[in-house]
Amino acid sequence: MADTVRVRRIAVGDWDTVVELERDAYTGLGLSEGRAVLQSRAAASPDTCFVLDVGARTAGYLLALPYPFRRYPDLERAEDTATGPGPGPGNLHLHDIVVAPDLRRRGLARHLLRHLTGTARARGDERISLVAVAGTGPFWTTRGFLPHPGVVPDGAYGTDAVYMSRPVPAAPSLLPSLREVS
Repeated sequence: MADTVRVRRIAVGDWDTVVELERDAYTGLGLSEGRAVLQSRAAASPDTCFVLDVGARTAGYLLALPYPFRRYPDLERAEDTATGPGPGPGNLHLHDIVVAPDLRRRGLARHLLRHLTGTARARGDERISLVAVAGTGPFWTTRGFLPHPGVVPDGAYGTDAVYMSRPVPAAPSLLPSLREVS
């Protein structure tokens, strides 16, 4: 892929694409939330919600929000943005991550996840959590997430949904190791 890959905050002009990507990814699972709910999630935490550009194309998005550990957004309710931002640093919940179907399996989700991890680290978060849907738990396990069975009630996020989390890893050292210097 020769196109430049860039992760940036969601802008007003991105919503048609974000809604289309979300609809295509989640409608068949009965988990699509719709524009107003998606926008409420980004409005609740604009510094932790991003789009992925590949060249001039918006090719994916990620919505993450600060949520207490072992808690997660209700798919049928918009975020209450009137009360201000959610809880401070601690747990950053990865609510949605979607890459356009024709661009999957190229490592693009990894760009989004790496950006989110850096954001969580900069915020001072200790954990990143998510609800793995449609049997994707093994995918997330290979990325360091561990399951917490029984947190998500049956049917709340479809069948086979499981709450998972992982610690936010320490920042990689920018200094060379002693072996590299000697």
